[in-house]
Amino acid sequence: MAQSINITELNLPQLEMLKNQLDQMYVPGKLHDVEHVLIDVGTGYYVEKTAEDAKDFFKRKIDFLTKQMEKIQPALQEKHAMKQAVVEMMSQKIQQLTALGAAQATAKA
Repeated sequence: MAQSINITELNLPQLEMLKNQLDQMYVPGKLHDVEHVLIDVGTGYYVEKTAEDAKDFFKRKIDFLTKQMEKIQPALQEKHAMKQAVVEMMSQKIQQLTALGAAQATAKA
């Protein structure tokens, strides 16, 4: 995100770009005013900002998301460890049931 805001360094009167259409298709377009950009602030809302304000916005957003990831990472690691323990336990139970079934089949024969 932050890298795409460096358009003011280009000093172009028009900047060619690809515009997102329908969240899947991109079509060519031109940005006529490189000093003011329209940014998606979420849930379908857009805000016009200067390029410098947009840089600050994305820097704050990146910082916020990084902090949130750091907060939830320990919980995710714990959940992953619990999942691994459950998978191991299920694997042991399946092996026991398979061995028990094989033992019963040979006992009947």
